[in-house]
Amino acid sequence: MKYLLVLLVVAVAIHIWRRNRRARMAARAQGDGRPGRTIAPPQDMVACATCGLHLPRADALASPAARGQYFCCAEHRDAFAPR
Repeated sequence: MKYLLVLLVVAVAIHIWRRNRRARMAARAQGDGRPGRTIAPPQDMVACATCGLHLPRADALASPAARGQYFCCAEHRDAFAPR
């Protein structure tokens, strides 16, 4: 009789767990209005003309005198000597 009671409690717990899990999955599939995590689009990467460090184009410094070269910092931009 003791084992039957334990089996009944376990069966009820599994039933409740599965019911809640199905409800969560259904809400997720329908889109429950919560904002999802958005992933930023990839960025173009450029290399510093002085040291070769790769960094996003938006963070790089450009110099009109260097004709399309990008730099990681102002010191490298100022010290750049075209080869």
